[in-house]
Parts: sequence; structure tokens; C-alpha cells
Amino acid sequence: MKSVDIDVGGTFTDLVLTWDDKRILAKAPTTPYDLSAGFMNVLEDGAEQLGIPLSKVLPELSVVRYSTTVAMNRLIERRGPRLGLITTEGHEDAVLIGRGAQWTDGTRIAERRNLAVQQKPEPLVTRRMIVGVRERVDSKGAVLRPLDDDDVRDKLRYLMDNGARAIAVGLLWSFANPAHEKRVREIIREEYKGYHVGYLPVVLSHEVVGKVGEYERTMTAILDAYLQGSIKLELEATWDKLREAGYRGSFLMTHNTGGSAEIFKTTASRTYNGGPISGLMGSYHIARELGFKNVIASDVGGTSFDLGMVVDASVRSYEFRPVIDRWMVGISMLQTTTMGAGGGSIAWVNKLLNRLEVGPRSAGAMPGPACYDLGGTEPTVTDADVALGYISPNNYFGGRMQLNRDKAVRAIERAIAKPLGVPVDEAAALIRRVVESHMASAIQREVHLRGYRPRDFVLFSYGGGGPTHVAGYRAEVPTAVIFPQSPVFSALGSSVMDIMHVYELSRRMVFMEAVTQKLTTDYDAFNAAVRSLVTQAKLDLKTEGLPVDEAVFSLELDMLYGGQVHVKRMASPHLFIEDEAQARAVYDAFEQEFAASFSPHVVNKPGGVYLDSMIVKATVPTEKLSLPTLPLKGPSPAAARSGTRSAYWPERKERIDTPVYRFESLLPGNRVDGPAIVEAEFTTVVVPPGETLTIDERGLGILRAAEGGAR
Repeated sequence: MKSVDIDVGGTFTDLVLTWDDKRILAKAPTTPYDLSAGFMNVLEDGAEQLGIPLSKVLPELSVVRYSTTVAMNRLIERRGPRLGLITTEGHEDAVLIGRGAQWTDGTRIAERRNLAVQQKPEPLVTRRMIVGVRERVDSKGAVLRPLDDDDVRDKLRYLMDNGARAIAVGLLWSFANPAHEKRVREIIREEYKGYHVGYLPVVLSHEVVGKVGEYERTMTAILDAYLQGSIKLELEATWDKLREAGYRGSFLMTHNTGGSAEIFKTTASRTYNGGPISGLMGSYHIARELGFKNVIASDVGGTSFDLGMVVDASVRSYEFRPVIDRWMVGISMLQTTTMGAGGGSIAWVNKLLNRLEVGPRSAGAMPGPACYDLGGTEPTVTDADVALGYISPNNYFGGRMQLNRDKAVRAIERAIAKPLGVPVDEAAALIRRVVESHMASAIQREVHLRGYRPRDFVLFSYGGGGPTHVAGYRAEVPTAVIFPQSPVFSALGSSVMDIMHVYELSRRMVFMEAVTQKLTTDYDAFNAAVRSLVTQAKLDLKTEGLPVDEAVFSLELDMLYGGQVHVKRMASPHLFIEDEAQARAVYDAFEQEFAASFSPHVVNKPGGVYLDSMIVKATVPTEKLSLPTLPLKGPSPAAARSGTRSAYWPERKERIDTPVYRFESLLPGNRVDGPAIVEAEFTTVVVPPGETLTIDERGLGILRAAEGGAR
């Protein structure tokens, strides 16, 4: 197996190069002005570590997997084209009206509390650029009013005359009968040919979301149309450079469904949160290898803190109507939580409350923290780590990036220490405590709100800043696991992700009758709907050159009890239903998963059960990560010690000479008692007083409270 996995973050671009039995890890600064530059830089670094010229590495690779936030960054910056929206006549205002929660969609909790100042977001497509065309399809797909081609041409010319450079098409009930949306696209292509300079990107709502929900479906089409140009330009540049350098394999994008797919089968909205999902899926596969059933996956990067959960060896916890930026969309994606807390998060004093705040603003990659010496002047979390002595100015980023500790100290002194009237060390320690308390609160909130206890989980800590801060944010979780690949864990996660396509279809039917509790016998309708999705999946796999005979097809169903609003997605034990026994097995699986999620007390069998949507997953399995078992050595880490460094420990309220160890030199069985600092190539593990870092038989760092220590 020869492959490359790259995750483009806000501060660094991470790489995992798999070359037969070798795994090469590399990082390079993200280049916001041109992401393809950072992409090629990290590839060059990986090839150099392998000892083979990049021109000889690329032709040997079978696949490149890529996760990026470029589309979402463009959305945040509002750097998209002028959009036009074509909808059904009489429904031009639907997306502007939105749903009731649109006032607060995408805002932070602190902002939602002040309802008086909440405003709807500025729409991506203005009312002037929304037109309704004469047509109507009903909920069953029957045509009530044929599409008026001449009216479409007139409305299209109006949009173009007013500056539209991308078109979203969202007609009523188009997923039930897409003929009218497809005809609208044909008309657009007739009017504006592909070889014209003014070629128009066109996104049809039924192709991006094939299920009920007019607002969410149309907003997904709008977002994809808005972002398509940006992601196309960015990926074209990367693709061209890869081809010029000799690469001829597949180029896969990480999807927020938990799989990956070819770039031409990827919509912009599917790339949202790709990096965090890669980390979550990596945690899922590695947890299975290690025998952990319940895992909290935490990623501390340069700009954000990302959180996901593996519960009972499963990651099937979905957001059915996720909010992207400020807009609710109709795609289903794996559930993760992101907050603005990372190494580049800026610390500042709230003068109204005379209180230290950290984030959500970030210094990013350019200019970065003050210690980067690239023009940044505001203190960040990384500056605090450097000022406290935890991060070495000389060994940062594998020694290839020298940090300026004096600038970090001056930034903290000017912006934090003097306004609060405390010494610099205390101010830096306070920055760490604030950001770590935010992370710990996020973990506790996420775990408790899902009905679990933190002490029943282990915490996977990764990202460049995860091992540096995990002792402070693991809170009630007794054990934290630190990987040798922690700094590039999201890229590692994508390397073990399966190639997966997801197909959704709204299909409302009674699965179990109310009162009588009689199960459905309409197997033909059920199976026909599933078969249509499987057929589409096989066709897509074949056109992509993937082995259809190796693909695994699985079915998930969105179901709910009568009289209730909570839809539960469950894994069906059968792809098709042929008899009553199989129908009973499907219901029993639903009841079990519903009860586990919401409580057995709200199971409402007399109310009947309704099927809401069908989801078929076509999965082509990939090779998974194997962690060898190594012999245990003695507990003494003396052979890995590299020296001492002055560091401030708030637990002791003093600065002391602290032992420093090399992570790569620690052997299974070695134990490091805090206070101590353990340096890896791209991260630093901080072991405070009262904590112990042990290397287990897999070469992983296990951080726990010392025996007899309070937690």
C-alpha cells in the first residue's frame, strides 16, 4: 500500500505518507494565499524523509486523500460569487423566511442569551436574485403544472443581466420527481454553453439532498453553488501540480459522513468539517484495534478544539440538520463539536468585567503567535506555553522553526499581566487555565448531554496542542492516550477511512401500525426504494473504477414513533426485507437503539412506527492501521532524558528546573512522573505534578493521575 493523506488546517498542513510498511509523518505551515503551495511543501518533506525524490514517489502512489477547510473559510470570508436562485413560483421568499431558529443558528451560547440584539444573517442570495418559475410537482412526484420553458429562459436572462455567476435550483418536491430541475439545467446549458467564458456553475437541490425539507435542501444547494468556484480553483491548482509532478492515481476528498470519495463526486458541503471527522474515524478504527469501546476524541489545533465521541464501538451519532456557518442544511453528517480554542487563540482582557478571555479570535498561520516573530503582537496560547517553559524555542516544529521567547513574554506582559496586575508567569498560567477549562467544559457538556459519564471513557488526545494541554482539560476522564502520531492524527485517520458513498431518500411509510402494532407487509415498496439506491451506488462505483464486487452495502433507516418528533437513525440488520421475521428484526433493532438514546420509558409502540428516510452506504474497505505489541522494559526513563529546562508550575507556584525527555526514546514500560516535559518532533507532552505518563506495550503514552494523587 502506497498512499498519501493530507489534512490542511488553519495553522499547519499535516501529512501521513504510507509506503508499504513505513509511515512517514510530516508537517508544514499552511499557506493561506495558496493552499497548494503548503500541500506540495509537505509532500516534499515526506519524500525527503523517505529518501526518495518526490518525482519518483508520486508515480508509485495509488491514492491521495485530502481534507481541507478551504470552502468553509471562503464562506466565513464571504468570498463567493453573486448567486441566483430559481425556485417554484410563489415560494421565492421561503429561504429568506427560514426556520424559527434561524435567528440564532450558528451563534455561540453567550450570544443567544441576548435575544434582543439577534439578527438574521445577511443572505447569500438576495431577494432581487431569487426568481420563481411556472411549475409544480406534488409530494408524490405527480406533475400538477408543467414547466414553462419560455418562462425559465426569461427568468434566467433576468438573473444573468443582474450579475449572477452561479445558479442554484430548488424546486418544490424535486427529490420526488427531479424532471423539472433537470430540464432547468438543460435550458441553462442551452443558453450558456460549457465553452463560453461565462460558463455557469449550476447546482440542483435534489442532487445534493434527496429528501424532504424545502428550506434545508435549498440552502444546501445555495451553499454548494456559492462555494463551488472557490473549492474548484483551490483543488484544480493542487491537482495540476500533482499531475505535473507525475501522480496518476485517485484523488479522494474526506467527507463528513465518515468516508471519502473521488473529488468529482464531492460537493462543497460534504467537505465541511472533514478534518475533525477524519480524526474521529481514526479514533474509531484505532479504538477497535486497542479494545476500547468508549472514546472521547479531542483535537487541539492552531485555531480550534474539535471533539467527537465513539460510544459502544460506534460513531453513528449524526446531526440531521447541521448548521454550516449560519445556515441549516439538509445533509446528514457525523456529530462533532468545534470551538475556537487552540494554540493560536488570542488572549485578551475583557475590560468591562476585568476578566481574562481566550479566543475565539485566532492569530492563525499568518502572522501567528507573537513568538513566531512574523509580525504578530497579540498573546496567544502558544505564547503562554513558550513563556512558561513548556515549549522549547529551539526545538519547536522539529527544530526547523525558531521561536522568540522574549516577544512572547513582552506580549503577555503588555496585554495581560499589567492590566491584571500579576506577574508574567501567573498571567501565562492563567491563559492556559482559561483555555483548558473551556475545553474541559466542552467535554463534560458533550458527554453528559448524551447521557454518559466521562469516567466511563478514555480520552484520545491529538493535534499539535493536544498533548501539551491534555492534563488540564481531561477533567473527569481518568485516562488520556497520546499517540506518536498525535500531531498528524487527522491525516492518519483519513488513511484508515473507507471509501464510502452515502445515498439518502425520503420514503415516508408506516412500518408498524398504531394500536394493533402490526408490522408492514409492503415489502415490495420498501425493497424497490432500497434497490434504486443500491443500483445508483453500483453505477457510481463502476464509473470511478472501484471494485463493485468488493463493496459492502449497508442500510440505515430514519424512524420515529407515532406522536413523537425525535427521529432516530438506526442500522438495519437487513438490506432487504423478505418476510415478517426480518421486519421484526428491523423493528427490534430500532427499539433497542431508540431506548439507548432516549430512554426505554419513551418507547411508544401503541403509537406505531414511521419510516422517514432510507440511507444506503456503499463502502469499499481500505487497509487498517496495525499497532504492534512490544516487550515491556523497566520503569526508568533515564535513557530518554535529554536535559532540564526552567518551567513554571502553577500547582507549586514556582519555577523549577524540570527534567526533559525525548518521546521517541521512551520505551514500553517507562514511566515519567510529573513535573516533567516530554518532547516529540511536532508536539510536547506536559506532565504536571501529580500526573504520570507511562508508555504501554503499543508505544502509546498513557497519562493518568499518580497513585494516591487527587483528580
